[in-house]
Amino acid sequence: MGRALYDAEPAARAVFERADAVLDFPLSRACFEGPEETLRLTAVTQPAILVTSIACLEALRARAPESFRESIRCAAGHSLGEYSALVAAGALDLEHAATTVRRRGEYMQEAVPVGEGAMAAVLGLPLAQVEALCREAADGEVLSPANLNAPDQTVVAGTAAAVGRLMALAKGRGAKKTVLLPVSAPFHCALMTRAAERLAVDLAALPLRDARVPVVLNVGARPETRAEALRAALVEQVTMPVRWVESVLRMQDMGSELMVEVGPGRVLSGLAKRIVPGMRVLNVEDPATLEGAWSAIAAGPGGTT
Repeated sequence: MGRALYDAEPAARAVFERADAVLDFPLSRACFEGPEETLRLTAVTQPAILVTSIACLEALRARAPESFRESIRCAAGHSLGEYSALVAAGALDLEHAATTVRRRGEYMQEAVPVGEGAMAAVLGLPLAQVEALCREAADGEVLSPANLNAPDQTVVAGTAAAVGRLMALAKGRGAKKTVLLPVSAPFHCALMTRAAERLAVDLAALPLRDARVPVVLNVGARPETRAEALRAALVEQVTMPVRWVESVLRMQDMGSELMVEVGPGRVLSGLAKRIVPGMRVLNVEDPATLEGAWSAIAAGPGGTT
């Protein structure tokens, strides 16, 4: 994860070096060498994705004239990505973000014993129907929508037993597909309450500034720049669903004509195209996509997010 960009782009390399200097383990080595079992641990996964995302962003910024930076209308991130959005918007330093998400991952992992919680994607059903299935399958246990990813794709989270019951029910209620996700904890549901409480203590001392551009928040999908509101949202999002459909629509309403996804993978790019057909979407995750994205930006009109 991120090795090719590290080798090719000094701006990306500097981001990894800054993170290595403040974390209690060699992040760059984990990203570049694994093993995969280590990278799957959420306390490693979270800082790894954050730092790789910011490395991609800084590699893009290194090529950008001031006019490009001034054209950015807003920032947003999906779940953990909200920390990357805060760094991008100038509200949070990389070093503080990396150490905070390291602890965030630890708190989330420790909140629920491995195997007791689960998450699953439900494809082909509208949100209202998934919400009804959650109520039916819960049977007194925790089960709720966690990621509202697309009009026909919702991720649910809760106890492993409740998630299993929902998957069985969904197949008979018209779902095209259900997929059990390979995650180590059930994020964005009430099972994360203890993690949110512990994280709130850390966030109370986190140096946050007002953002230079609005950050569209996971909770409520509203744009915000005030430091204290951003701080509160980071606590709330631990147990609340990620309202990604509404977030993308809000960015469109704010005048965004081009969205650039930075970081490993292209999942958010695909979701954005489904939410707003026709939206210009680019991604940066390696030297090839960096070159392609910058060429497209330099050649075409439109605001950026």
